[in-house]
Amino acid sequence: MILDLFAGPGGWSRALHVMGVRDVGLEWDPWACKTRAMAGHLTIRCDVARYPVWPFVGRTRGVIGSPPCQAWSMAGKRLGLLDQPLVHAAVADLAAGRDTRTRLLAACRDERSLLAAEPMRYLYALNTVGEPDWVAMEEVPGVLGLWKQYAAVLRGWGFSAWCGILNAADFGVPQTRRRAILLASRVRTAQPPAPTHAQLAEPESLFGPGRARWVSMAEALGWGATDRPVPTVCAGGGPGGGPEPFPSGSRKTLSDARERGFWMPRPDGVALPSRRESAGWAARHSTRDNRPAEAHRWSWSLRSNNQANATVRPLDEPAGTLFFGHRANECTWVAEPATPSTPDTDAASVPEPVRITAREAGLLQTFPADYPWAGNKGQRFSQIGNAVPPLLAGHLLAPHLGVTLDPDDFTLAA
Repeated sequence: MILDLFAGPGGWSRALHVMGVRDVGLEWDPWACKTRAMAGHLTIRCDVARYPVWPFVGRTRGVIGSPPCQAWSMAGKRLGLLDQPLVHAAVADLAAGRDTRTRLLAACRDERSLLAAEPMRYLYALNTVGEPDWVAMEEVPGVLGLWKQYAAVLRGWGFSAWCGILNAADFGVPQTRRRAILLASRVRTAQPPAPTHAQLAEPESLFGPGRARWVSMAEALGWGATDRPVPTVCAGGGPGGGPEPFPSGSRKTLSDARERGFWMPRPDGVALPSRRESAGWAARHSTRDNRPAEAHRWSWSLRSNNQANATVRPLDEPAGTLFFGHRANECTWVAEPATPSTPDTDAASVPEPVRITAREAGLLQTFPADYPWAGNKGQRFSQIGNAVPPLLAGHLLAPHLGVTLDPDDFTLAA
């Protein structure tokens, strides 16, 4: 079997499914487990730190791990940062067959910090019978130092190991998501997959096959390279993903409007309705069309959070790293003038921000449009933000599985 530790909603599992393979995921979060179940992924709901290893010994071909890494998290009070030496100590002890987790956990500022050491507990037990054949791990860039420690241990056990930072956009993911990756194998040389995309397209030459341009959000969402999402106002419902930014019933999300026939690409020469006009329309549930109130043209960008230094990317570029879990991290579509400002441009004429939907966020993570996210808005967005992009996972796993990855199997467009 392929063992997937901290399996989440199924980023790794989705990649394996596309390539005709299944894994067994260990996951604690009930909503991630529900998502996995509805997606058809095998799952054991458990605490990875308490689950025994013996059921997997003698039966495991590959080990996957994306453990929570509070000791490297820059969110919240950052107390876990002080636990990094304890995590390294736990990994060293577990690699030597010493289980000192109880003592080290008592000294941790964040009780979740030692979860990053749990994969070594499984790897040590499996190594006693010459398993697994390969290992693949993923986390935020700050964890690279921990992966180097894992790699050193694995090399001592006879593995070839590589670790480094990869940008998901270089592998066709419509998101510049940088992640620390660890790859190890007993049967082949461990090395990173060859990038398939670049910020600027590279033609084929004597030195390589060339690379396509990074995939834009417009392409991934199926809006076309020149289309822009128009946040058409329509009655009822609110945007997905956390507290509603507008009064209840004031407007639908971009995808909702598009699915219900209210969305259309903005033709040349057609301007968007002003904020003043659109607000009154929703309240009255009018059926009149959106006649332009002004002659300004707008382009749309995705703003990654509410901070002053937020990443803002236009629709014809990949998204920044998607992460959720706090209101400040919510992603919204924001409008900007497509042409230089004119004297009659004012704040009231700018279309209001529209919150990204879970469906759109999932597409930008390369999950299919119909992936069955379970839970409320916050629970769905938390799963999406923490997941491994399946397309990136596919590139990492294909060499270990001995298969040729076909990126076209990972449908991006809605």
